Amino acid sequence: MDVDLEGIIHCIKEGDESGVQTRLQEFNKEYAQCFFFDAEERHRRKNLTVVLVRFIRTAVKCHLLRVSLRTLRILSRDKKVLAPLVTDNGLLTLAKLAGLTTTGVSDEAKEDGESGEEALRKEAMKVLCNVVYNSTWAQERVSALRLLCGLTECLSSSVSSSSPSSVQFYELRLMFLITALRPELSTQLQREGGVSILTAALESCLEVRWKDQYECVLDPAANPISLEASQRLLEILKILFNITHSSHRQEPNEEDATLYRHLVAILRLCLMRKCTLSDDTDELQGHTVNLLSALPLQCLDVLLMVPPQPDSEQSLGVNMDCVHALLTFMERRLEAGDKIKEKLTPILNLLTETCRAHRETRHYIRTHILPPLTDVSHRPEEGSTMKSRLIRLMTHLDTDVKHCAADLIFVLCKENVRRFVKYTGYGNAAGLLATRGLLGGQGCRISNSDGKYSSDSDSDTEEYRQVRDRINPVTGRMEVEQSDPMEGMTEEEKEEEAKRLIMLFNKLSSGKIIQPMAVDSEGKLVPLSGLRDNSLTGVGRSESEEDGEAEDGEKN
Repeated sequence: MDVDLEGIIHCIKEGDESGVQTRLQEFNKEYAQCFFFDAEERHRRKNLTVVLVRFIRTAVKCHLLRVSLRTLRILSRDKKVLAPLVTDNGLLTLAKLAGLTTTGVSDEAKEDGESGEEALRKEAMKVLCNVVYNSTWAQERVSALRLLCGLTECLSSSVSSSSPSSVQFYELRLMFLITALRPELSTQLQREGGVSILTAALESCLEVRWKDQYECVLDPAANPISLEASQRLLEILKILFNITHSSHRQEPNEEDATLYRHLVAILRLCLMRKCTLSDDTDELQGHTVNLLSALPLQCLDVLLMVPPQPDSEQSLGVNMDCVHALLTFMERRLEAGDKIKEKLTPILNLLTETCRAHRETRHYIRTHILPPLTDVSHRPEEGSTMKSRLIRLMTHLDTDVKHCAADLIFVLCKENVRRFVKYTGYGNAAGLLATRGLLGGQGCRISNSDGKYSSDSDSDTEEYRQVRDRINPVTGRMEVEQSDPMEGMTEEEKEEEAKRLIMLFNKLSSGKIIQPMAVDSEGKLVPLSGLRDNSLTGVGRSESEEDGEAEDGEKN
C-alpha cells in the first residue's frame, strides 16, 4: 500500500501525536526492507525529512522520538533526500541523540530506563551510519565537527563497563566508516591512542585471560564466540586495519612495539577460536590475517612464542599451531576460488613475509606445500594439492595474484632459481624470473635477499633421481620419449630445413606478429635487435680502445 507522506507531515505540523505515531509506524512497516525508492515521490520524502529533523529537535516524547528516528533511518538510505540531515545542525542533533556530545539524551529517555536510552542511541547511530556512508559532505563535516572524539569517548566507556551495551556495535560501525572514508581521521585516531582502546575492546569481546606477557589462555573446551561478539570483533579488526596499515614497513619505537606485540598475542587467539557460525569463523580469520599483514613484521614473532604442547604442531622445536591455522585458512581460500585477489593475496603475502623472516615457519610450510618430489609424470600445475593450486595461480591473469603466489613458492625454495624451476617448471617460473632479472638462472640464491635461510641442501628422492634426466625443464614433468623428427635426413636436408625455419621467423618478425627476444647480461628479456646493436657497439668500442692502446704503445 502507498503511505500518505503528506498526511504524516500534516499530523506533525498540527501536533497530533497519536496520528504521527500511527502513520510513522505504518511507513516504517511498509518500507522496512526498501533500499531503492520511487523517484516520483522523492520531493515528498525530502519534505518529510525536513519536517522530521525539525521535529526531533523539539521536546518530543521518547516513544515518538524512537519511531521518528526509525523513519529517518529508512529515508537516509536515499542519497537524494539527505540534504536536511547533512547540515551541521542536523548532524549535531543526531550526534546528541546518539550520545556523542556532552549534552546527552533527554531526561525522559533516562527515566524510561537503560533499555529506552540504548534504543534511542542505537537508532540515532544507525541514521548517522547511513548518512556518513551515503554523503561525502557529511564525511567532511564529521571531521570538522570533531565527532570522532565523542565517538572514541563513548567506545572507551563501553569497553570499560562490565557488560557491553547493544549500542557498541553501531559505535564501531560508525568508527569504521569514518576511518575508512576519511584518511586524516584514521591518522588522528591512531595518534590519540586508538590502537590501545580498540585492543582493549578486542580483549573484552574475547574475554581474554593472560598466561604470560604475550600468551593468552586458549581453552579447547571454551564455548564458540557468540554471534553478537563475533560481529563486534569484525568491526574492531577492520578499524584496527584502517589505522595501522601504514605501519607495516615502519620501525616501531619500543612503546609501539610492546603495544603491537600485545595486540598480536590477542590476534593469535582470533585465529585459534571458533565462532558459532562457520562463515563467521572464516570471516574472523580473514580480517585477522588482513590486520597481521598490516602490522610491523618484527612484532609477529609473538605468534611463535607459545611453548609447544604434546599435541601441538611443531617445527624445529617451535610451536606451529598458529601457522597451521594460517595454512588451513589459505587452503580453504584456494579451494573456494572466489574473489581470489581480495581473499587470497593477504594470506599469501603474510605467509611469504613470515617464511622469509622465520626459518622454522618456512620449514614447516614447505613440508606441507613443497614436499620432496616423487611423482613427476604430471605437470606441476595439475592436480588439487596446495602446490598445484598455487602454481596455477603463477600464470593468473591478475598480476598481483600471480606475483604473490610465485613469491611464496620462491621463498619456500629459499629464493634459489634452480630449485624454483625444479618444482614449478620453467614455463610457470618465467614470469617471476623475468620480473626479478633472473632469467639467466645461475642456479644460486639472489644476492640481495634478506631472508633467513638455513644452508641445508635440497635432497632428491630416489624416485626423482631415477628419472631426473628425462624431465622437461620447461614443463617440469617427465615427457614421453619422442622420435627424432630429423631422423633419416641428410646433412643437406637438415640445413635446408633450418634455413626455411629462419625465413619463417624473419617473416613473422618483419610483420610484427612476433618479436624475437633474448636475455641480456642482467638476466632480463630485451628485444633481440637491441641486444645485437648493443653487442656490436660494445665490440666497436672495444676495438677502438685496442687501436688507441696500440697507437699509444707505438708512440712510447
